[in-house]
Amino acid sequence: MKNFRSYPYKILVAAGLILVLWAALQMVFNLVEERSQLQESAEQSIWRSYAGPQTLTGPIIVLPYKEVLVESEAKDAKGRKTQTQYREATRQLLVFPKSLQVQTEIKPSERYRGIHKAIVYEAASQWTGTFVLPDLKAATAFEKSAGHVRFELGEPFVALGVSDMRGLAAAPVMQLAGKSLEMEQGAQLNGLGQGLHAELDLRGAAGKPADARVVPFSLTLSLLGSRSIAFAPVADMNTFSMRSAWPHPSFDGDFLPRQRTVDASGFRAEWSVNALNTHVRERLLPMENGERTQPAVTAPANAAESISVTLIDPVNGYVRVERAIKYGLLFVLLTFAGFYVFEQIKGLRIHPIQYLLVGLALTLFFLMLVSLSEHVTFLLAYLAASAACIGLLAFYLTFVLHSWRRGASFAALIAALYGALYGILVSEDNALLLGSTLLFLVLASIMTVTRRVDWYNGDMQSRSEEEGGEGKSNNGRVAQ
Repeated sequence: MKNFRSYPYKILVAAGLILVLWAALQMVFNLVEERSQLQESAEQSIWRSYAGPQTLTGPIIVLPYKEVLVESEAKDAKGRKTQTQYREATRQLLVFPKSLQVQTEIKPSERYRGIHKAIVYEAASQWTGTFVLPDLKAATAFEKSAGHVRFELGEPFVALGVSDMRGLAAAPVMQLAGKSLEMEQGAQLNGLGQGLHAELDLRGAAGKPADARVVPFSLTLSLLGSRSIAFAPVADMNTFSMRSAWPHPSFDGDFLPRQRTVDASGFRAEWSVNALNTHVRERLLPMENGERTQPAVTAPANAAESISVTLIDPVNGYVRVERAIKYGLLFVLLTFAGFYVFEQIKGLRIHPIQYLLVGLALTLFFLMLVSLSEHVTFLLAYLAASAACIGLLAFYLTFVLHSWRRGASFAALIAALYGALYGILVSEDNALLLGSTLLFLVLASIMTVTRRVDWYNGDMQSRSEEEGGEGKSNNGRVAQ
């Protein structure tokens, strides 16, 4: 068998070992992705039995009406109308709130499917605001189309969009202009999907001046949901406030809160959005024959803006494990480099099988990390997995390096790497800075330790010592 200390053979074997360990790390990475998908499937299962993420839109007053139009006319030779054909166009006029204030308190809890869990909540919200009721007798109440003959009014109603109706914990209580409204299932507005509606009587608003047609409304809503809750800003001026005992929120909607407080006791946040900031109204306008029934500013495809809060689960360590595995190959390379430095400095001979076993121990750390993180916190899982692997390596390297001090020293270096990796994982904002600093320090250490290595002869003689030795031997040969 070839001597492993010969450079070509050593490079080929080391490259082969790195490929084997890289394949092992990829298998662990695929396993983590599979477990993460199982987590998502468990969450989906809980949502099907409970309620999913909630998005609330409204309230909106909807005025259905029909416009009778002239479709065609027949005339005699003298130009007199002999026959006229009519058609009806069914449309809706949307009246959005003038102001909207929503105060929400979120009570989080957890639901489990096996070892996997999902964050669910119960939200109690109080809605207040005002509407400007339209003057149905005004000539400008509805937009007339070409061929207009007359308008035929339908029964007006108020609509409220609720993305998952299973989450209604109690019947909503709504009042408009001091009158209680009975909410029924179905939003009756295509742009809202699921939701509620209540019939209205707007006959008293006809003919009143604008100030008299400004009426207040209120709504009490108890809602169940999972992971996130969002509100669409449909009013001229929207004000939202949320509070919860959950200390790990993510404000991931289209509008960041103007004020927020997040600490161990929970979070409080407030938003203020006006109609000029959003295209929600344009998205909700009803369609007829592929065209808007009201003029609208062209809205982008993702026009469903909302303010949103997601309740993050900090115990879910799959993302951190995936990030850790990405550093796995770097761990292997640094360990192999350390082994090689020991070979050069101490004149040891380390077999490829010993390289492989140490690399497999490093790979096994990531498998233990993902399995333990499913049952305990990420910190405890990291400590347990790293302690087990470091202890195993310290024991094994005592015999490989022919000294318990060398084994303990090498294990201490690996422990330092694990500590640095944990710092990188928990500091997402500074991960790149910490990672690049770690690589620089490791490279600087290797360059410092191996600065006197004679890479041609594979020993620690300095070039000056080698040249001095050659001079002496030459002198000796000359003397002979």
